[in-house]
Amino acid sequence: MAPDSPSADPAGAPAPAEPSAPAPPVATPARQLLKLVVPAVVVGALASLLFLTISGLAENLQDVLWETVPDALGIGRYSSLWIIVMLTATGIAVGLVVWLVYGHAGNDPAAAGLGGAPVPPSTVPGLLVATVLALAGGVSLGPEYPIIAANIALAYWLGRRVAPSAPGALWVSLASAATIGALFGTPVAAALVISEALTRQPGTASLWDRLFAPLAAAGVGAMTTTLVAHPTFDMDLPVLTHPGWGDVLAAMIVATLAALVGLIACYAFPPLHTAFHRLRHPMVMLPVGGLLLGLLGALGGPLTLFKGLEEVKELTSDIGGWSSGELAKFTVIKIVALLVAAASGFRGGRIFPAVFIGAAFGLLVHALVPEVDPSVAVASSVLGVLLATTRQGWVSLFTAAVLAASPAMLALLCLASLPAWLVVTGRPQLELDDAGHSLH
Repeated sequence: MAPDSPSADPAGAPAPAEPSAPAPPVATPARQLLKLVVPAVVVGALASLLFLTISGLAENLQDVLWETVPDALGIGRYSSLWIIVMLTATGIAVGLVVWLVYGHAGNDPAAAGLGGAPVPPSTVPGLLVATVLALAGGVSLGPEYPIIAANIALAYWLGRRVAPSAPGALWVSLASAATIGALFGTPVAAALVISEALTRQPGTASLWDRLFAPLAAAGVGAMTTTLVAHPTFDMDLPVLTHPGWGDVLAAMIVATLAALVGLIACYAFPPLHTAFHRLRHPMVMLPVGGLLLGLLGALGGPLTLFKGLEEVKELTSDIGGWSSGELAKFTVIKIVALLVAAASGFRGGRIFPAVFIGAAFGLLVHALVPEVDPSVAVASSVLGVLLATTRQGWVSLFTAAVLAASPAMLALLCLASLPAWLVVTGRPQLELDDAGHSLH
């Protein structure tokens, strides 16, 4: 070959091959996608109904424990004494379930996120009982982890028996998407979570082909919840229709500060989890955790109890009515309560309590700097805390945007997420691996 040939360099070595363009995604035939509609609809409806059933049981039991019983005993419903008694008793009750019920109420919740491998269906009853007790008893955890885990376990178990030729991952994705759709009352959150997961698992099919069945399940789950329970995330925040440059700067600063607050919790989580697990037995860990939660609840008051969604609405319904000291107290106590509840083994999720923490911190920023619009402060703070604790970028952005209830805020929140993400990326999140080490 001649020295000046384009296929060789002057030394005679072959020229590097031109990089090939990635193969375009392969379209899935419509008839294959249509086969997924029925299982998606069934899983979506059943996942929502399980979520609504567990939520309804927890709410009814909550009314009994926090209204009927103290009224009958002549004790103040949310007196310090009753809060301490109730949280300690809840720790004992959940401890008994984790200790004695078959399956021990599932895996360590500190190592659980939004999804995961199916647990044996035999662990589901104990997991759901422990969840109802924790939600009703005032533990600072939400329902998302145990409900998702239960739905995945049941969908996988039933799906493998009804359609053994279908891949097991199908039932996991349908159950995850359906439950997230039911929890948030919209399929958009599920689509964002699943699409974020799919980017880490490249395949040959196009993204929307792979989202087809999970999105159908999420839509049915969301509509079932909406038609039955009429949920709302409306925080009654003032609507910001025309954000300015000052709002952009404020959002970026607040989101970054909130992310730092969330990171403090993330760094404190592993040693606290280790300390509780040195107690070894669930009948020691959970009652001690319950007692600590009771003391925190007595100090913080009823707003710092429970999963936090209804409490956030109460918090934001009186903007300007809370002092900066009260808001700082709410923020700190809810952070500690969330850490104690998650580290001591209570079954529950961490997203809803994190939303409360973000809202309280955002209102604290507004109380200290009234020039910061309250909607900007709350939405940006929720965004920052969720980015730090979950590392789920789309869900964090979606949740913050829903709370703001203003299309004009979406671009502002997108910009605010950038510096906050630089702060949290590569750092610990509020989830551990099986060895008790932080996930990054």
